[in-house]
Amino acid sequence: MINLVCGARGVDFDLHVADGTTLALVGPNGAGKSTALQLIAGLLRPESGGPAGRFVPPHQRDVGMLTQRALLFPHLSVVENVAFGPRAHGLSRRDAERRALAELDAVGLAGLASRRPRELSGGQAQRVALARALANDPGVLLLDEPLAALDVEAAQATRSLLAQRLRGRTVMLVTHDALDLWTLADEIALVEGGRARVVGTVAEAAADPPGRFLAGLLGLNRVHQDGESILFEPHTVVLYPAGTTETGSARLHWPIVVDAVEPRGSVVRVRGRLGDGQRIAADITARSAGELGIRPGSRLVAAVKATQTLQP
Repeated sequence: MINLVCGARGVDFDLHVADGTTLALVGPNGAGKSTALQLIAGLLRPESGGPAGRFVPPHQRDVGMLTQRALLFPHLSVVENVAFGPRAHGLSRRDAERRALAELDAVGLAGLASRRPRELSGGQAQRVALARALANDPGVLLLDEPLAALDVEAAQATRSLLAQRLRGRTVMLVTHDALDLWTLADEIALVEGGRARVVGTVAEAAADPPGRFLAGLLGLNRVHQDGESILFEPHTVVLYPAGTTETGSARLHWPIVVDAVEPRGSVVRVRGRLGDGQRIAADITARSAGELGIRPGSRLVAAVKATQTLQP
């Protein structure tokens, strides 16, 4: 059971993370997710909570942490960076280096052991940071958006590696990426206003997301209409020019104003809002976006077939 209270930072958590599982913390920016991890790691002092009310400094905690930045020691080689933790915990130089090489091999970088951090790519540096975080076999591993600073290719490779290396470990993960949730998380905790509550597995949250933020994060639209909650995926949305009343077999339609147009390869994500402020995302082809002349401020009609809605 993790119980954290920090009034100065507005964080009040009471969460249970089962051994060997990954709990993802999700929520709006400023909700308290990263603050919670810093409290667990001992980087911030809680106003209450902790073992017997006693503050335990970071180096005495059975915790490893990986953030967006690798934060490797620039004056040490790769293997020395990874061996630093084991050495600090009393292992001999030889044993610490042996453990470090084993961890580097596990992340596919044993061949770079003698390099300096400046000689690594961003993805390689993050893999070294992961090896360093695991070199002490921490009881809890904290991941604070570890892939956010990587390019798409490096992020995908590192995500696959994390899925392997985290198996069976107790992990708390902060992320804004739905792919991280589906790939890495066992359960999701929604953080709002400094408080957190577990909302279930990723599949359970996707089936009935508690609120628009989580629905949007999981790539779903959620519209409230006539006292009902309508759930549907962006790729099922068809966009028409403003004023269209005949939408074919679609039975649900809403006038929207476009807020953003986001190219995603051959697909364009169009984000719009209804008159009452509710938001809808639609994934359409680049050709369709061009033919409709879609840009921020465009007025359109968003429609979806009733048969393509999901049952919450």
